[in-house]
Amino acid sequence: MNITTSVLGKLLQERNEYPARAAEIDKNIFDTYGQTRAIFVLDMSGFSRMTIQHGIVHFLSMIHRMSTIAVPIIEGFGGDVIKLEADNIFAVFPEVDAAVNACQSITHGLSAANTMLPKENDMRVSIGIGYGEILIVQGGDMNTEGRDLYGTEVNLASKLGEDLCECGEILLTENAFERLNSKPDDLEIIEVAISGLQLKIYKLKIATILPC
Repeated sequence: MNITTSVLGKLLQERNEYPARAAEIDKNIFDTYGQTRAIFVLDMSGFSRMTIQHGIVHFLSMIHRMSTIAVPIIEGFGGDVIKLEADNIFAVFPEVDAAVNACQSITHGLSAANTMLPKENDMRVSIGIGYGEILIVQGGDMNTEGRDLYGTEVNLASKLGEDLCECGEILLTENAFERLNSKPDDLEIIEVAISGLQLKIYKLKIATILPC
């Protein structure tokens, strides 16, 4: 199946052909694919340094080890892993608190594993969390083999996890922070410009992980 023959592809084609029906078609798309979820984007730190020092196969083996630790934890906190992409994990949770708890457990789990490994195998991650309405599509609907997810909060969580987050940090979008029930005392508010928009993000430091 490809996007031109999938249900989503047909709806998007109709939207392009009949712009006056955009609102109706958009509602149909969100009724079919829309979910309101906490979005979790994990990025593994040190790609360039590790590949230069030890080669790509070494880093790939580290990604594999990281995912074998992180994925069961995500699922244990009620998360749904949507895709593994390079050194990233994309997942969704019913609530932000569950996503944050999973983050903390993952960083602690990786820290514990690092104590048993040589320094060159140390695993470090940064994580972005968003919350809002997103589209989760099945393989074939957007020319992808597996599932994928789309939405403003997906984009923001990706930006936070991959680009703005330092090793050992969790960054939350404003929507995610507002949805968070158990707000820790050590949250730091930061104002950043993303794609020309001035946004507030919230930094949660996990103090118990090994230094980066």
